[in-house]
Amino acid sequence: MKKVSILTLIFISAILASCTGNNDKEIAHSKLATTADGKDIGSAKFFLLGDGKIKMDLEISYPERADSTVAVHFHEHGDCGNMGENTHGHWNPTKEAHGKWGSAAYHSGDIGNIQLDAKGHGTITVTTDRWSVQKNDMKNIIGRGIIVHGGTDDYTTQPTGNSGPRVGCGVIVKN
Repeated sequence: MKKVSILTLIFISAILASCTGNNDKEIAHSKLATTADGKDIGSAKFFLLGDGKIKMDLEISYPERADSTVAVHFHEHGDCGNMGENTHGHWNPTKEAHGKWGSAAYHSGDIGNIQLDAKGHGTITVTTDRWSVQKNDMKNIIGRGIIVHGGTDDYTTQPTGNSGPRVGCGVIVKN
């Protein structure tokens, strides 16, 4: 009887452990490339979390921009043509002023500045309920452009943050 009880406890513990583990489901992604020559410079992965929020892990590896800061924004359209200009303006479904992520007012696409190290590598993670992958939802990020700018976002200049040229681009696609 003691063996059955121990086995039952082990079985229940295994089930509970699997329920509380990392069950994030990758739901979308984007490959980032330079606007000038299409060279791969990074990626973004989007995960649906257990609480319904979406987490983005964005990674840039851009040696030509080593030891600098670049701004990243979601833009309206997923067309990286014309040096990224075909993405049009920042994605702003809530019609708020441009600003820093998490401040009183900001675009849902105002990701922010990423510091690149001596090798040109940098990452940022954003978790939010401001994004969705549901069709016909105003918060849907699928098909949006991700722009890597050549400068730093000042978080105040309207509507762009004075972030500089569009040096990298990618399109968010559903998995």
